[in-house]
Amino acid sequence: MLDQLNALAPSGYTVGLHIRFASPLVLKSSYPAAWQQEYQDNAYALRDPLVFWGIGVSGQTRWSEIRLPDPFSVMEKAKKYGLHYGCVVSCGPITSRSIVGCARSDREFTDDEIDSIAVIARALHEAAAPPADLTKAQIEALRLIADGDRHTAAAAKLGISESALKARLSSARVRLGARTTAEALKKAREFRLL
Repeated sequence: MLDQLNALAPSGYTVGLHIRFASPLVLKSSYPAAWQQEYQDNAYALRDPLVFWGIGVSGQTRWSEIRLPDPFSVMEKAKKYGLHYGCVVSCGPITSRSIVGCARSDREFTDDEIDSIAVIARALHEAAAPPADLTKAQIEALRLIADGDRHTAAAAKLGISESALKARLSSARVRLGARTTAEALKKAREFRLL
């Protein structure tokens, strides 16, 4: 899907998936490296009208149609890097919003191109969806193992049998789509469940 975005956005794209607590679960960008560095160094994500639009609205639009203030001239500064025209797509609930921005240097995006980008954005949002929240019992079991406890010690701390602990870990692995407890711990951290 990112290859499709590359083809649709000759000047690059940025994909922020499942933005929670002002931070995306997945962030990918093909914008020029120098622009990415300037954007990061100046914390433009906190000042970018495209991000504000994407957080506040679920939909799709051209950059030129966004009527929000840009007191830090983020959009004007982006033009130095060939990002003259663009579109933004926002999807998902406000508590886990995904935003995809695409750019070109030569012309506005057509309606059909924006529709194609929106289809890709929604598919990326769905593909990167974190699992349903783990139960409190599953989180407690994973947290003790993450802290270095062995099964016997973790079960004792929770006041349950070792087999009950293993059942909690097994059900957590299933919910996280993990084959091993180590993989489940990694995914739980990535999804900010621990």
